[in-house]
Formats: sequence, C-alpha cells, structure tokens
Amino acid sequence: MQLMEGLAVTLFREVLAVELPQPFPRISYAEAMRRYGSDKPDLRVALELVDVADLVQDCDFKVFSGPAKDPGGRVAALAVPGGGALSRKEIDEYTAFVTRYGAKGLAYVKVNQRALGREGLQSPIIKFLSDAALAGILERCGAADGDLIFFGADSAKVVSDALGALRLKVAQDRSLVADGFRPLWVVDFPMFEWDADGKRWAAMHHPFTSPQSDDPAQLQSDPGGALARAYDMVLNGSEIGGGSVRIFRQEMQSVVFGLLGIEPEEARTKFGFLLDALRFGAPPHGGIAFGLDRLAMLMAGADSIREVIAFPKTQTAADLMTDAPTEVAEAQLRELHIRVRTPPPA
Repeated sequence: MQLMEGLAVTLFREVLAVELPQPFPRISYAEAMRRYGSDKPDLRVALELVDVADLVQDCDFKVFSGPAKDPGGRVAALAVPGGGALSRKEIDEYTAFVTRYGAKGLAYVKVNQRALGREGLQSPIIKFLSDAALAGILERCGAADGDLIFFGADSAKVVSDALGALRLKVAQDRSLVADGFRPLWVVDFPMFEWDADGKRWAAMHHPFTSPQSDDPAQLQSDPGGALARAYDMVLNGSEIGGGSVRIFRQEMQSVVFGLLGIEPEEARTKFGFLLDALRFGAPPHGGIAFGLDRLAMLMAGADSIREVIAFPKTQTAADLMTDAPTEVAEAQLRELHIRVRTPPPA
C-alpha cells in the first residue's frame, strides 16, 4: 500500500504537476458506508449521512420506527445546505431518483427558522415526531436556517445505496463538489456478505482473500464478523485500484471454501492445484490491480472511460472504429472446432 501510494503521488506530480496529500486518509468499509453510503466515497463532497434511528424508534411514523427497531434496518438523514430553496418539483425528482436504488420514498424536513423549533419547520412528517426527536435530528445534522434534511428508512443496504447516490446527485446539482483530487484507502472490508436469495455466504472480494484473523476456527465460528486483509485505493468517487493479501495456508483456504458452500470434492476438482501448492508451502503474498483506464479518465478530466480507450465498445459490445464484430469465415470456425447451429424458424 505504501509503494502504490508513492506511485500515485509521483504519477500525479510528474504528469499533472499536482501534489496529492500524503499519507492518504484510511477509513474502514463500515465507516465509509455509515458516513457516505458508498465503499468508494467522493471526499470532494462534504455532505455526510447521519444515523438517527435511536431518535425515531418510538415515534408513531411506522416508516421510521419499523426500520429503526429492525437490526438489519437503518434510518439516516442527509442535510443539504441551502436546500430549503428546493421546489416541490425538484424534491419529487429526487424522490424518483432514489427509487432506482430500491427506496420506496424520500421524506424531508425544511428548516425555515430553527430557533422556533417545531413551528420553524416545514414537512408532512413533523406531526409524527416528538419535539425531542426533532431537536435531536437538527442538532445531529448541524442544520441551519434555509437547509433541508432528506431521510432514508429501510434496510441498511437500501438506505446506504439510495442516500449515498442522492448525496452525489445533490452535490452535483447544487455545485457542492470541490475542485482537485481527494484520494483515500478503504480498508477492513468484510470477508463475506450474505446472499439472501441463495441463502449462503458469498465472498466480498474473491475466495482467496486472507482474513485478518489467522485462526481458521474463529473464522468458521463467526464468518459474518470476519474482516478481510483487503484494500481499495479510491479517488474522487472511483475505485482506481483494489487488492488484498492472499490466503497462503491450505487449512484456511479449505475453511473459506466450506463457508462459501464449495464441498471438498468440488474444491479438489476446481482448485486442487492451489490446495496442493499451499500444502507444499507458499509465502505470505498479496498485491493490487489498478484500473488504468479509469485512472486515465480521471487525470484527463474526461466524463466517460470510453474517451481514454483506443477502441471503445458501445453498450452492445460493438467497436465503431474497427466495425467489429464482423462475420467469421467458415474456415476459422472449423479451425477452432466451432459449429454454428441456426435455430429453426418459429
């Protein structure tokens, strides 16, 4: 991480004459999701999400109290400086925007005159909230006269996704994005995330990432609480590099496979070469992979990654510069032992 941070600093200095801050800030995955609703936060935007579940868990507004009492729920607020000037039409547009991320709606409170307490607020939901809850929300958000507070209440994932995206959207619309480059490291990723559909654990990065604990038994007893030796370099809201320290012991790798639902026979068939290599001895090792196209896009100030790729593809995987893909000759198909079967007419 130190080596790659130094590389990034040197690259920006020599190519753009820009001095990146050193050392890069480091925040945990949990903190990134709590404060920014994203594991690749754009630090050029000062807006942050604020948890308020404890303030509304006993209110009469079920939209808030339900998720507030749910261990897997979240109620968070996003204060927008000067947002009180937003029209109802603009608020409705933001409401439609967050539905793309699974949100069912977007509650809000306009702060007209904070000193007047409840009387200085404007919102359809304030009648459901106590004076103490309202005062606590205003204090926690640092709201001032003329501000607007948006709320998200749902599962933790939906709230983080929706308000995290809204944070960036509002900042762009209201010119709240600072100039320059703001790098950081995001660390302490969870080892696993729960796949509700498959009812099993899935690897947050990949199944070869090493857990922070060196005890396989501890990992097996609490997979949901395990943290990984993984790290992402983030710049202006984009992940430009990701890496990890790899598992280098066969016992640990076998436990991880088991937690992911990979049976020993399947593990032997698919990864026997790796398990044998780890059994014979492998040194601790790790690395990082950069998204050089994404990095070039940011350094060039381009809006799309296609602007910095020599032969960019469209969304249909067509290359307009080389007119690819084109038809394949029969001889080429025979050489590769490929036979094309044309579906019968309907």
